[in-house]
Order: sequence, then C-alpha cells, then structure tokens
Amino acid sequence: MLFSIITVTYNAAGVIAPTLKSVSEQSFTDFEHLIIDGASTDNTLHLVEKAAIPGTTVWSEPDKGLYDAMNKAIDRAQGTYLIFLNAGDAFATPESLARIAVKAQEGADVVYGQTQLVDSKRQVVGMRHLTAPKRLDWKSFKDGMLVCHQAFVPRRELCPHYDLNYRFSADYDWCIKVLRKSSQCSYVGDEPIISFLSDGGLTTQNHKRSLKERYHIMCHYYGTVPTMFRHLKFAVRHLVGKIAKH
Repeated sequence: MLFSIITVTYNAAGVIAPTLKSVSEQSFTDFEHLIIDGASTDNTLHLVEKAAIPGTTVWSEPDKGLYDAMNKAIDRAQGTYLIFLNAGDAFATPESLARIAVKAQEGADVVYGQTQLVDSKRQVVGMRHLTAPKRLDWKSFKDGMLVCHQAFVPRRELCPHYDLNYRFSADYDWCIKVLRKSSQCSYVGDEPIISFLSDGGLTTQNHKRSLKERYHIMCHYYGTVPTMFRHLKFAVRHLVGKIAKH
C-alpha cells in the first residue's frame, strides 16, 4: 500500500473524532490506518471501533510516551510512506491524501505542505508562524521546523527511530535526519494546506523545554556559533514584532 497513516492515542476520546472523520472521508483509499494506543482507560478504542475505517489496525499497550509509540508505529507500518496524524489532528480536506499521492507516485522521497492551526472548537486559528518553503532540504531547518510534522510525508525506508533522549522535540531531530537522506522533496502544489494541527499538543504545552531541546539539536546539526547568531536575529525579530503590535 502507498500510505501508513499513524495515529498515536492515549485517553483521547475527547479529541479523536475529527481525526477519524478526516481519515474516513479521504477520496484516496490506498492506505492502512494504524492506531497506536497507550492502554487508554476512556472511550478512545470504542470510538475507533465505531468509526470502522477500512484498513485500521489497533495496538493498545503501555508505552514510554509519544515518541516511543511512534517508534512502535514505524516498526509495524507496511506503507511506502508514513503520515503521522495524531489524535486531534486532521487532514484539511477529503482530497488531501489524493494530492499527496500525486507527488508520492512521482517518486519523491518526502512530500510536504502547509498546516493550519485549529482550536478546541475546530475553528481555524491561523497558519503556523513558520511557513513551509517551496524548496526544501535538510539545511532549511536551520531556521526552525519549517514543515509541521503532520504535513511531512517521508518514505518509510528513510525513517529512523525517534531519539527518546528528546522528550518534546524528537520530531524536529527526526525530520532533519530524514531530510539528510533525501534527494527529492516535493511541495504539494496550488492548494498546499494538507493538514490541521490541534493547537495545544505536547510541544505547545511544554514550549520552553521544547525550545531548549531544539536549540541543542540546531547546534548539533548546524554549529553552535551560527545557531547563536541566528537566535539573536530571532530575538530582534520577535522584539520588533511586539513593538509593531503596540
């Protein structure tokens, strides 16, 4: 099959319905849907069963957190490409997967696009503060995670395990590792928004700790001194933005 759509859950009954709905509505159906559940004690698994999405497989067992569960998903996935669409996240339209498939079938190593943020009422808050570029390589991420994880679709054979030493930014490190192995990254065309990101996930809830991890990752891949200068620029830009608002 072309895609493995991976949804990690733990007591996600309050947020998983939009995720399941968006997967079930996709016009392109060459996919499996893996639910990697951390032994939920609420109604999560009942909702998954009720959705009855063809190609869904559920594993429910204790894990060591989000990235450990994602590593389990990588080991179990059978699709040529991986899509991490966790509980609360969703495809933007019923045609999102079909548009990704066009680029995937052309042989891209990574297919990617843009992401919009939605609130708890599923209302669009706006775009992410970082915008995915139309040309992408591993050096693009020196300015931060320009492509949201939910809109980053790599070949499975390029995907390492997530580094569990990073509790909040292992996805940033993982994307860089994938991009370093990639020779062809394809941007999803004229309608680039392919996913909705639930505003308030693990990284958002632990923003400061996530930023510290990302700084360490940047220094590792792009050098300490260049990263320090880049962060001075980020700070000036942030200050100018705050002044402009007042």
